[in-house]
Amino acid sequence: MRKALVVSTDPKEIGAAVRQLLGDALSYLYPAALRVAANADIAEHLADGPRTAADLAERTGLHADHLHRVLRFLAGRGVFREDEDGRFHTTVAASLLRGGSPVTLRNLVLLFTSDMYWLPAGRLSDTVGKGNTVFDELFGGQIFDHLAKDAEAATLFADAMADLSVLEHGGMAESYEFPENGTVIDIAGGLGGMLHAVLTRNPSVRGVLVDRPEILARHRVRDPAVADRFETAEGDFFSAVPSGGDVYLLKRIIHDKSDEDAIRILRTVRQAMSGTARLLIIDIVVPPGGLPHPNPMSDLLMMTVFEGRERTEEEISGLLSAAGLKLSRVLTTPSAMSITEAMAT
Repeated sequence: MRKALVVSTDPKEIGAAVRQLLGDALSYLYPAALRVAANADIAEHLADGPRTAADLAERTGLHADHLHRVLRFLAGRGVFREDEDGRFHTTVAASLLRGGSPVTLRNLVLLFTSDMYWLPAGRLSDTVGKGNTVFDELFGGQIFDHLAKDAEAATLFADAMADLSVLEHGGMAESYEFPENGTVIDIAGGLGGMLHAVLTRNPSVRGVLVDRPEILARHRVRDPAVADRFETAEGDFFSAVPSGGDVYLLKRIIHDKSDEDAIRILRTVRQAMSGTARLLIIDIVVPPGGLPHPNPMSDLLMMTVFEGRERTEEEISGLLSAAGLKLSRVLTTPSAMSITEAMAT
């Protein structure tokens, strides 16, 4: 009989591990509490000064005692601060839950704690057993099929993705040398934040934002400084995208797709590209085995909610090759994502 492996006999070390695992097993209560605060706009109600839970409950229609207990829990995590008089104050973290802030995570919190993310996470064991997400079992189709049928969910998703990228766009736009007098076509570019960053930093460059009509109708590129160099175009990256671009962008597009769908998208882009055009895939590039993953949580999310994965340079190169493209170089950015440049073979 094999002896049991004893990792540690130190009571303090074992006690710390017990507390860690028990805390981790109940950690789902934290996003649940965050959702309460974000959904009730607690941070907005505190914008003009501290308030008691009773005052906040009256303003939001929530139960005063239960709200107090939720806010007390969040205060213990640095979201809000409770003073000796039982009033709650904003903190830096709480300020990010305000929808009107220059940097806001409110939409992201609401998205990441929505049923679209929450329910598949609860079925992670099934996903690992099957080898693919159970999203379709829960919602009658994969996530982008669901978003096409649910306008409210689609709006939240688009807004959250745009908010997520606010702090990233500048560094990404400065990490690549865009051609003078060139045309940059941002495919499925959402509300246009990345393209706006490129245009503001490259005054001779023109830009085309490609997406579905309902997304384009809400784009955020309202800057007079780039108005004469910016246009929109409806397109579907599974069928056709505009030709004539010098640089094509696919930001956070390939990583949430299966290999099959990723290749379909890349082939569509390849058909639109000239022999001198470049494609920029902006996603996490996983380092070779043994090196630290830049964002393992994102990779887990890709298999839980979506059908994709964060890929290595070799895996991205394989997708490109299958689509008639070849990887030319990988550039780092100030964010966790890299720019993979590709060209026609």
